[in-house]
Amino acid sequence: MRRHCGLKYGICKEFLAEFLGTFVLVLFGCGSVAQTVLSRNQLGEPLTVHIGFSVGLMMGVYVAGGVSGGHVNPAVSLAMVILGKLKIWKFPIYVIAQFLGAFAGAAAVFGLYYDAFMDFTSGILSVTGINATGHIFASYPARHLSILGGFIDQVVGTGMLVLCILAIIDGGNIGAPKGMEPLAIGLIIMAIGVSMGLNCGYPLNPARDLGPRLFTAVAGWGFEVFSTAGYWWWIPVAGPWSGASWLRCFITCSSKCTTNGSSQRSQTRRGRG
Repeated sequence: MRRHCGLKYGICKEFLAEFLGTFVLVLFGCGSVAQTVLSRNQLGEPLTVHIGFSVGLMMGVYVAGGVSGGHVNPAVSLAMVILGKLKIWKFPIYVIAQFLGAFAGAAAVFGLYYDAFMDFTSGILSVTGINATGHIFASYPARHLSILGGFIDQVVGTGMLVLCILAIIDGGNIGAPKGMEPLAIGLIIMAIGVSMGLNCGYPLNPARDLGPRLFTAVAGWGFEVFSTAGYWWWIPVAGPWSGASWLRCFITCSSKCTTNGSSQRSQTRRGRG
């Protein structure tokens, strides 16, 4: 009985940690976009947005890391399941917490800047047009970007994010000093933002994109948040999960190559002996 209660209490703490971590990520990240857009670039620019999301992720991982590992991203959670670092039964609980945290973070940004939204839009919330504000909360593609190009963008970007995270937390690698891992992970987002942000703003996180998008759908922007750009909305959801999944093949192949190389060296040594 005590063990069962302890298990239940433990997963509740992990749920809350992922919720709060994702909330912090979206509040700082989308908040930086809101400040930039609603001030008409007087109090922000692309660099401040990169800093907002980088620091938001860093602080989100600090908030949740000691309890749940600080995934704050369903794609990262999926990668951890695939690699055996997260029990599969915990996966849907983590994902629900992340989506709810992102939704709540978007609501907090909207509440914080409600008066500014009304002043900027004259009360008309839209996804397109000169006073569009939907992109404050979710990603939308640049005009040059095709659906296939967007999907590839998300697969590559998320793959790089997960690969670098694994390099940082791998005990057999150089890693980062203890307690500095969230800072290093935040710098990954900064690097991705300044190098892969042109196409669609590097969402790389199904919860961070779909959670706020759902909020905008019910908060006044309407179904347009899903139908815009040829129903683009599913790309930042499916792409990151695919990006996290292909790493399994990459790591498996790398492990086989390493194992074969070690075996060949051992046979060579025995032969010389």
